[in-house]
Amino acid sequence: MSTAGHTSVMVKEVVEALNIRPDGTYVDATFGRGGHTRAILECLGPAGRVLAIDRDPDACRYGHEVFANEPRMLLVQARFSDLAAIIEREGLRQRITGMVFDLGVSSPQLDHASRGFSFQKQGPLDMRMDFSTGETVADWLSAVEEAELVRVLRELGEERYAKRIARAVVGARGHVPLTTTTELAALISQCVPTAEPGKHPATRTFQALRIKVNGELDELDVILSQIESLLSVNGRLVVISFHSLEDRRVKHFFRRCARGDRYPPDLPITRDQIRPTLRLVGKLLRPTREEVDLNPRARSAVMRVAERTAEKMSCV
Repeated sequence: MSTAGHTSVMVKEVVEALNIRPDGTYVDATFGRGGHTRAILECLGPAGRVLAIDRDPDACRYGHEVFANEPRMLLVQARFSDLAAIIEREGLRQRITGMVFDLGVSSPQLDHASRGFSFQKQGPLDMRMDFSTGETVADWLSAVEEAELVRVLRELGEERYAKRIARAVVGARGHVPLTTTTELAALISQCVPTAEPGKHPATRTFQALRIKVNGELDELDVILSQIESLLSVNGRLVVISFHSLEDRRVKHFFRRCARGDRYPPDLPITRDQIRPTLRLVGKLLRPTREEVDLNPRARSAVMRVAERTAEKMSCV
């Protein structure tokens, strides 16, 4: 499904995984350009509802225009950590029948050089999901200690040449501040002796910096810890990740909740005492070859699905 140059990933699979009820209430926690929201609305009756959120003011502006005449939808500019408060305000706590998270960066953010997400187009070193608040990458790089930069590149970008890149950044900023994406990408290219096939040398560094300035993993941890209070019994949770750091968190969270209460290995217990709070639904899914051919940005996507049980949450 394509809207305004953005193709939502695995739309058919998301709709099937949510097991949509015509009168259900669903959350699209990463609205983007509304591809998943639109597909959900097409399955809902008059009593159904979609609550959509996005951190990006441009995405919300687009959604308010395109869905202006859709009474079944509410779109709010917010981050994951705001979602529980929004659901409480709307009187929807434990009434959510499904939630979808399409993590990562949307095509408009990558394609618009002014947002600073792409190392292939010259733009300001920004990378904020919400460009109206917070610290830009340029600001952060201008003051960060070399050791901290190494840590961020290693932990959030899994960059093996983190030390070389950090040393080069600190050295370069001593002469001229790094202010554009192409300046930083060129500097990184000089530090990386061997590029991964099909991957720009700056890919991992840009990923790490984007995650850092937006607090993406912290935001994901917050929302995962709140699932019990948001989903109704039998409500479905669908998460699409695009890199191992996100997927690892989701996978471990799903497994902990599906395993239930932990007991000493030698303690005799019955199945009803384990009390799992999520039930895993199906196996990990990836986009079809046909989808990847049509939308190459979908190639790294992985989707996991779980269903809320009636047990009290104890897995976080």
